[in-house]
This record gives sequence, structure tokens and C-alpha cells, in this order.
Amino acid sequence: MPTKPDILAVSMGEPAGIGPEIVLKAWLASEKEGLSPFVVFGDPELLESRARMFGLSVPILKCGLDDVFDAFPMHLPVIPLENKMNCNPGELEVSNAPAVIEAIERATAAVLDGKAKALVTCPIQKSNLYKAGFEHPGHTEFLGVLAEQKTGESATPVMMFAGPELRTIPVTAHIALKDVPEALTPERIELVARIVANDLKKGFGIVSPRIVVSGLNPHAGEEGKMGSEDDAIIAPVVKKLQAEGIRISGPYPGDTLFHKRARETYDAAIAMYHDQALIPVKTIAFDETANVTLGLPFIRTSPDHGTALDIAEKGIANPSSLIAAIELAGKLKA
Repeated sequence: MPTKPDILAVSMGEPAGIGPEIVLKAWLASEKEGLSPFVVFGDPELLESRARMFGLSVPILKCGLDDVFDAFPMHLPVIPLENKMNCNPGELEVSNAPAVIEAIERATAAVLDGKAKALVTCPIQKSNLYKAGFEHPGHTEFLGVLAEQKTGESATPVMMFAGPELRTIPVTAHIALKDVPEALTPERIELVARIVANDLKKGFGIVSPRIVVSGLNPHAGEEGKMGSEDDAIIAPVVKKLQAEGIRISGPYPGDTLFHKRARETYDAAIAMYHDQALIPVKTIAFDETANVTLGLPFIRTSPDHGTALDIAEKGIANPSSLIAAIELAGKLKA
């Protein structure tokens, strides 16, 4: 039987996207999937409207944090926001940005205050938030700022994509491919690797995690013939960490790191850039992969997809990645 701190805080995300729909569908699947109790920070009227629109029988209960444990799973508990959300599926409204931001802030505060175990965030439309003055590069960076404001300690958020058979971590994330080589400093690679090693132990309960590191260039540079970064930047960091007793190896050619036999030899793979990390994990298990943010003083997971505005009015959104994110958030150790 879960206890009250096991409650998960879910931010509803962009109301014009599929966030409301997949939240409703995740609740419908919660008993079958054995999900931890969760509460949605969002707009209950909008959720009720989407439930009617898509023919989903979901009894929504407006409540406070203290009521969540008793409400779930008979109801989908929703904590109303001060800012309202009002839009049609697929149609962005800048006026909804304050509510989207408020949902993230309040759900995060619930976790940082110890009233919820973990944070699960539904997708946001960053371009819409920018129009309203949102100054952070993305969702993850915003969470790092919120954590620092609360704890007084700086946080370095690192993205991990976790599926049933593979966990990958990009050293660089949302930057142009042409800018990746310059961003790959020894300090950045070392910091990411240390965070990965620590969080695999702490959050995933892996006593002695095995970590592999991908090269940047084809054939991991082939002894400098196809780039110097692998030998000059990546390899020395790996050797330094090995000398400290961390089970890490590489750099390996990216094209041979993700086949089935290779995946059986490690617990997580550190890639050098966004697509190098995401293509293999999404190819293997697109619907069952969740994003985990390492390096924060709390647990945060999210689906591995975006707002999907193009299908938001069709009622066909697959909730599997959100279900995976909720399931993983319930299993991770704080």
C-alpha cells in the first residue's frame, strides 16, 4: 500500500497539445498498470471538456494536496491553478502561458516541499512560452533554476532517456550539430559522467553501474584520421574516471554501441549529442521510453515526445510514454 509521500505531482503541460488527453488516458490505465497515485496540476474544467470530447469516462475531483491519497484511484485528482487554461486542441494561445508555467512551478514546489515523491511533466510548447516572456532555454533548465531557488545550491540537469532495454544520455542536447565539437569540453563530459554514475546508484539502485561512452566521429575518430576529439578530449576523461574506480569505458564507435549484444554489456550509454542518444532508444522502444532528468535534487520524469499539436483534436494520442514516465517515477529512489 503506497504512503502519502509516494504521491506523484503531474504538470499538465501545453493545453493545446495532447497533454490533457494522455493524462486522462494514463489515469484510466492506472489500476491495470499499477501506477502510483498521482495528482494533476492543471485546469479541471479543460480536462473535463477533453474527456467529453474524446468520450473518456474520467471522474475529475478538484482537491488539495492533502486530499489526493484518498481520492485516487476512484477519481483523477486535480489541483486547480490560479491562471485559467482556455483553448481548442491544436490551437496555441499565448494567454495560456502563465498557467503552463504556474503548473510547473507548483508541481515542482510540491516535490521540493516533500509533499509529493516525484515530478512528472507533460510536454510544453516552448515557442509559445517564449512569446510570453519565458527566458529559459527549455523545460529542464527551468527546473534547475527552480531547484536552485529553493535549495540555494546550483543544479546541473542532465537528460537521460530510459527504455526497457536501453538508457542513453547526451552530453550536449539542444544545440546545432555544428556547435557540438566546441561544446564537448573535458569538464562537461566529466561532469555528465559523474552525474550519471551517481544517479544510477542512487535513483536506479545499481550498486556498480557499467557506463559506456560513444565517440563523436565515425569509427570514434579512427586514430585521428576522422577527427581528433575522440582521442584528445573524450578518451582522457574516461581514463581519469577509470582510475577513480568508476566502471566506464570508451570512446566506442556510435554505430556499434546499440545493437542487442552490445546493450547487454552496460547499464547506460553516454552519447555526444542529441540524436546520437535519442535515435537508438526511440527506435527500440518509442512508446515505452521516458525522459529522466538527472542532476536535480528531486526525481523528474516526462514522456519522450512533444505536444503533438497536429493530432491533438483527433483523440488518438498514445499515453504509453507518459505511463512509462509515471511508472518510472514511482520506482526511482529519491
